[in-house]
Amino acid sequence: MSEPASVLVVAHQTAATPRLLDAVRERARRGPAQFHLVVPRQPHGMHKLVDPQDAPEEEAKRVLDEALPKLSQAAGHDVTGNIGDSEPLMAIHDAINLGSYDEIIVSTLPLGISRWLKLDLISKTRALGLPVTHVQAGGKVKETAGAGAS
Repeated sequence: MSEPASVLVVAHQTAATPRLLDAVRERARRGPAQFHLVVPRQPHGMHKLVDPQDAPEEEAKRVLDEALPKLSQAAGHDVTGNIGDSEPLMAIHDAINLGSYDEIIVSTLPLGISRWLKLDLISKTRALGLPVTHVQAGGKVKETAGAGAS
């Protein structure tokens, strides 16, 4: 029997939204998969200007604590997670460097209000060569192949 796929899930404000839970549920139905959630810290106030790397972790910890049980239920087994870098692309790079992932699910706020979409996070994540599923809160789930996929 083959090893389950390792799926990196990256989300913050949308970590426990119905669309992301549906995407995890759907991915789990397609075949064995282990999920790991990374919640990037969100810099606020002076941290945005001075040093976003020193952003407090309380909010990200709250998001992680709230999302993990819901994601675990959607996946049908325990989902692991951690708090990541305040820059979402760096959080993804760090996770990939520390673990071995087969695919990535990125959950964002809708176009127009998502800072991550303004940063072109989906295209930059796709450039890492892994299959990427983009989930927009209140929007459709879009699957796109990584640069190395056909």
